Amino acid sequence: MVGSANLDSTFAMARLPAAGETVTGAVLSEAQGGVGANQAVAAARAGAAVELLAAVGDDEGGTGLLADLARDGVGVDHCLRIAGEPTGRAAIWVDASGENQIVVAGGANDRLDPDAAEGALAAIDGAAVLLCQLETPRAAEPALRWARERGVLGILNASPAVPAAALPRGASAVIVNEGEARTIAGSSGPADPAADAAAIASSLGADTVVVTLGGAGVLALHHGERLRIDAPAVTPVDTTGAGDAFAGALAARLAAGDPIEPALAFACAAGALATTARGASTSPRANEVEALL
Repeated sequence: MVGSANLDSTFAMARLPAAGETVTGAVLSEAQGGVGANQAVAAARAGAAVELLAAVGDDEGGTGLLADLARDGVGVDHCLRIAGEPTGRAAIWVDASGENQIVVAGGANDRLDPDAAEGALAAIDGAAVLLCQLETPRAAEPALRWARERGVLGILNASPAVPAAALPRGASAVIVNEGEARTIAGSSGPADPAADAAAIASSLGADTVVVTLGGAGVLALHHGERLRIDAPAVTPVDTTGAGDAFAGALAARLAAGDPIEPALAFACAAGALATTARGASTSPRANEVEALL
C-alpha cells in the first residue's frame, strides 16, 4: 500500500455551512485518516497482510498515527518520518444526511517523492497486490513501475481525479467514482459510466476499470467484459471513507485470489458498511462483511 496518512478532525453538524456562514453545535471526533492509511486499514480488516508506505512528521501526531495503524494490523516499518514537517491533517465536515466536505493540509505527505518511494519499496518482498492513489501523486508512478517489474497486480485509485494525460501509467486496474470517471475520460454529455470506463481502459492500458456508483454499487469493465454489482442496502450516517473501504477490501480479496465478481461484491458490502459509522476510518472487518452478504 502506498499513499497518504493524516490525522482527521471530523465535525458532525446538522447542515453544511454556506459561504461566509458559521454553523454551531457540531460534534468533534479525531482519528487517523488519509486515503493511503484508510485503504491500508480496510485491507487489513478484510484479512490481508498489509505493509504501508507513507510519510508522517517527526511530531507527536505522527508517532500516535503509526501506533494506531500498527494496532489495526497495518505494517508501518516502511513508513518515513520526515524531520521538520508536520504530519498531514484533514478537516472533515459531515451533515445529518452523511454528505461531507473535506480540506487537507498535506504536510509530510508532500515529501513522499519518487526517490523516497523507490528506496522504501526496494525493501518490500512477497507482495501480491499494490494499491496506490493520488494524494501522494509523485509516489504513484514509481510504485506502479515497481509492481510491473515484479509481476504484482498494480491498482491505481485515481483520486483526486485529473485528466487522463496527467495520470501515471502502468496500472493493471483503476478504481474511480462516477465524477472522477467523467473527469478522466473527458466526458461532457449525459452520464455514461460504461463509456467512461471504456475510455479510461483505452487511455491507460488497464485490464480492469471499476467505477463506483455510491449506493447503486459498481460498474466494472474487466478484460472487455462489463460487470454490474449492486451494493447492499444500508442507512448511511457518514459517507466519508466509503471509497477507501471499498478499494482496500477489493485489494485484499484480489490478493487472496478471489475472482473479480466475488471480490467486487465483497468490496461493495465493505463500502456500504463503512457509511453506517462516522469518520473516515470506519472500514468493517471481514466477518461483518460476510454477515451482510
